[in-house]
Amino acid sequence: MRVGVTGASGFVGGAVCRAAVREGWRVHAFGRRRSVAGTHVGGAPYTAWDLLGRRPELPELDVVIHCAGSVTDWGPPAAIWAANVGGTRNAVAAFPGARFVHVSTASVYDPFRPTVMAREEQAPVRRYANAYGASKATAERAAGRAIVLRPHAVYGEGDTTLLPRILGAVRGSRLIAVGDGRPRVSLTSVHNLVQACLRAADGPVEHGVFNVADAEPVVLDDALRAVLAERGVDAEPYYLPLGLAGPLSALAETAFRLLGAARPPRLTRYAVGHLAVERTLDISAAQDRLGWRPSPTSFAGAAHW
Repeated sequence: MRVGVTGASGFVGGAVCRAAVREGWRVHAFGRRRSVAGTHVGGAPYTAWDLLGRRPELPELDVVIHCAGSVTDWGPPAAIWAANVGGTRNAVAAFPGARFVHVSTASVYDPFRPTVMAREEQAPVRRYANAYGASKATAERAAGRAIVLRPHAVYGEGDTTLLPRILGAVRGSRLIAVGDGRPRVSLTSVHNLVQACLRAADGPVEHGVFNVADAEPVVLDDALRAVLAERGVDAEPYYLPLGLAGPLSALAETAFRLLGAARPPRLTRYAVGHLAVERTLDISAAQDRLGWRPSPTSFAGAAHW
């Protein structure tokens, strides 16, 4: 089977490439970087391709696994919309005859209320807190007749977002968080997400929307403590009341924007919304229809990530 992976120079895309190569598939890797280490894509041939730029000469493919896009809740909205919506449209147009697997996000669910074992039909919604959620919801529609996967809080070896953000919130002996640590959250290991991508690429379903997460939700405080323990960080979670964290995050965002900061503040309104209330996903559709079997949440080996 001939498989193309967009976003192959990134965290998820690289992991998908390596797994697809191990399956014995003929993999073609595409990414924005000029070059990547061969090990990052499992030795697959790599083509530098900015999906918003000139289209290179492309091979014929049976399946495209679309991992490219903006994964930040910070930055110019126009750039986020272009990467997520324009990039998806261009990837679909480049391979009109291929099965299309689109890696989306659980951020397409309503950010203004708890997500309690959300089912796929509960998104998209009419309002979003930022360009990231809104653009990803629009990108799902731009993907057309595709298989759409919605992971939440992807972590694992090579993680450039979740784990660094958690560790970046450590101040001395405290890990600064929001709420009370009691909400349940669905996390998605990169291994589980990759396996879902492979099942979508070569499984019994040609289109549909599927939540993707670890086997069971976990309590936020338990997850934070497990990360700290695996990394050997001598700190305890310290929870800011939601009534205080909300205004503080809004002030921090305003100050960072006025200063033209390239990086977001440690605490954003988006982060507050994901820490203070339940964010869990019903994954039964992916299990039943894709034949996908996720493993439990585990941070084993996090000291080496």
